[in-house]
Amino acid sequence: MVAVLSAVALPQATVQRKPVRKPIPWVPIVLVTITLLYLALFLFVPLAAVFAEAFKKGAGFYWDAIREPDAWSAIQLTLIAAAIAVPLNLVFGIAAAWAIAKFDFRFKSLLITLIDLPFSVSPVISGLIYVLIFGLQGWLGPWLSEHDIKIIFAVPGIVLATIFVTFPFVARELIPLMQAQGREEEEAAAVLGASGWQTLWYVTLPNVKWGLLYGVILCNARAMGEFGAVSVVSGHIRGATNTLPLHVEILYNEYAFAAAFACASLLAFLALITLAIKSLVEAGQHKEHQK
Repeated sequence: MVAVLSAVALPQATVQRKPVRKPIPWVPIVLVTITLLYLALFLFVPLAAVFAEAFKKGAGFYWDAIREPDAWSAIQLTLIAAAIAVPLNLVFGIAAAWAIAKFDFRFKSLLITLIDLPFSVSPVISGLIYVLIFGLQGWLGPWLSEHDIKIIFAVPGIVLATIFVTFPFVARELIPLMQAQGREEEEAAAVLGASGWQTLWYVTLPNVKWGLLYGVILCNARAMGEFGAVSVVSGHIRGATNTLPLHVEILYNEYAFAAAFACASLLAFLALITLAIKSLVEAGQHKEHQK
């Protein structure tokens, strides 16, 4: 018995504990310093330069540049395009995420690939696709011309291009959340007699509400700041088909630098508001998880 106990105790006695390594104090300091320098170089300094140039000629000139008719038309068109694209992408994103996460069907991987397509296709190519389809020499161009329907070089083309480049954002935020949520709660709701709409409204969406808001915020930010696809289909008609990013480019090419930076500061301000809302959403999500 003693021999057995000694045999058991012997390996434990010979085990040597490895010393716990203390974190090197200068590592986090270096990492934080590199991060701050990088942000200062590529974010803070450019933003400060935009606002400094915008107010270079005074607040009076700044407000005049924003209230100028072409600038005001560009602001309105930007808001209209975002106001149409974001709700449509919201509906599509919920439907696509629900189908992918909650149901099994053929070609599911193909659907996911198609949703990711705008991430891999250049926005300029996206605009050219609509020109090929709806342009005067495109597939539907002659028929549209006969019926006096304008899509390219008009507001509908801008809206279509905006929808195309922004539709993955909501879906891509919701798909992993719904997949992690599983199907048990929806199946239980169905057993208890809930309809599909009731299940979606009272079970599925409350569990992904923060991801839904986050996707809408990103979609709206991209819709208001989109340049490449909109530039191809807009025709650059001042006061008619120019969004705010296109109007900034025109002013800059005309050497109206102060007016260009004044309009650009609006986009920067909208971006800052978007970041603030995003931070509030993340804070609300963090508090909910702590409860």
